[in-house]
Amino acid sequence: MSSLKVVVVGGGLGAPLVMRGLRERECDLTGLIAVTDSGRSTGKIRIALDVPAPGDIRNALTVLADGDPTLIALMQHRFATERSEDLDGMAFGNLFLAALTQQEGSFLRAVEEASRLLRLRGRVLPVTLYNTHLCAELADGTVVEGEVNVRGVDKAPIRRLYLSEDGVEPVHGAIEAIAEADLIVLGPGSLYTTVCACLLVKGISRAIAHSDALVVYAANTTRHPGQTDTLSLSDHVAEVLHYVGGAGVDVVLVNDDPPPEKLREHYARQGLVYLEPNEAELERIRALGVEPVLAPVIDKWSPPRELWKKFDTIRHHPERVADALLRLYAERRVAAA
Repeated sequence: MSSLKVVVVGGGLGAPLVMRGLRERECDLTGLIAVTDSGRSTGKIRIALDVPAPGDIRNALTVLADGDPTLIALMQHRFATERSEDLDGMAFGNLFLAALTQQEGSFLRAVEEASRLLRLRGRVLPVTLYNTHLCAELADGTVVEGEVNVRGVDKAPIRRLYLSEDGVEPVHGAIEAIAEADLIVLGPGSLYTTVCACLLVKGISRAIAHSDALVVYAANTTRHPGQTDTLSLSDHVAEVLHYVGGAGVDVVLVNDDPPPEKLREHYARQGLVYLEPNEAELERIRALGVEPVLAPVIDKWSPPRELWKKFDTIRHHPERVADALLRLYAERRVAAA
């Protein structure tokens, strides 16, 4: 029997987390990764060399890598120096992908060559080859440009997302991967700047909505300051549905293993309020035409992380998420038989 074909859509740390959990399973795995990040070394590379954002791609590549451990570690190495503002904090893997792009003449060829060198267990595709930027119209009419500003705090709520260029086309192979998938996973990760950013690329949302695959949105565990300060669990689902085109999401995977109180309080003090899966919220999700499925999927044991100008959150556990997704798919296959 052929392997289960899985496409994971997103970026940041969320999509690679799901990919990490699935890489040891019998899956034909494709990561369809966002390229609109504009922060830290990724932003510097984009300005200097006119390439799509390499940072999320770098993270996805290293998660699936089976190659030389030194090379894998080197991809994630960040330079530390007080002598160069541009080099300080720069991820070597970002430079590596940018250099390969110049050498190969294509960002896609650069990702393919990096995949070969890293001996990937699966496939990573940038969602587009356009060096485009994420923009947002806010509730007060203000417009912000660039992913780092879209996720910035102390601004009005996000009303509408769009890309800086019209007609941004998907990378070759993206639509085909979606069409051939048995299971499509959206998220987890920053709702607007990773999940919905991918859905803005021309044809991606339509392909997902028309796919015969089981489409699962792995719901975030908390609100994110600057993006989802006022959104409930069902509001997250409604936003994903909106950017998919109104339909096409079959299931939302929701954590039902309460986080430790100290962990919940730690994040709540930073504005990352835990999204409670109470019955009222679950009913609202059902009313949207999406089935909520509860499973223990969070990481209750790892300590909080310090991220550069980003918010950490109560994160998912790779193996627990993989278990829940594969169990969910197996149950749906049996029900359809």
